[in-house]
Amino acid sequence: MTTADASDSTPSSKVPRTERGRRTLRKLLDAAAIEFGERGFHEASITGITRRAGTALGSFYTYFDSKDEIFRALVDDLSGKVREAAKNALQSELPALETERAAFAGFLHFAREHKEIYRIIDECEFVDPQSFRQHYQTTANRIHERLTQGVKRGELREGLGEAHAWAIMGMNVFLGLRYAVWSDDASPEELADLANSILREGIARKPDGEA
Repeated sequence: MTTADASDSTPSSKVPRTERGRRTLRKLLDAAAIEFGERGFHEASITGITRRAGTALGSFYTYFDSKDEIFRALVDDLSGKVREAAKNALQSELPALETERAAFAGFLHFAREHKEIYRIIDECEFVDPQSFRQHYQTTANRIHERLTQGVKRGELREGLGEAHAWAIMGMNVFLGLRYAVWSDDASPEELADLANSILREGIARKPDGEA
């Protein structure tokens, strides 16, 4: 995500007008990710954020009115980064199942580099339930849109709906937690292949003699 993108999650009255301002805002959001990720929402502080960012306390209030406000902005910013990670993994048009594999691998690479996202999003359920719901709803919507396109192209079966998108997202989220945050027992590509095999083949035993 670029420094210009960071302004999308900032109150409109405080959007930076200069490149220097955009860099400062980016520093604050990056520092907030570390502060909230390490200390949690309740223990994190504005001074801790500005210290990590290397900015003056006054710079914080140029863009945010409170700790709650930068937390909401950070959740929106991280959601955008997840979206960007998946988008960057889909530089070329792929068949439907390969699209899901590539998007998930992109997310796993991002999660391994930004493990704090799990703690921040989990806390968001209690700090700002609306942002928590929006994060997952927009992610599921993107998956649903991809599934719909796959059905239209005849690559996926008919009848795939919103619930299928949420099921896929749930699998991705918890595989990421287990293998990107808690450990690195498998590579993102191996995990993406595993998840894709579940989508492709299911888990039921095939009748004897069936390939």
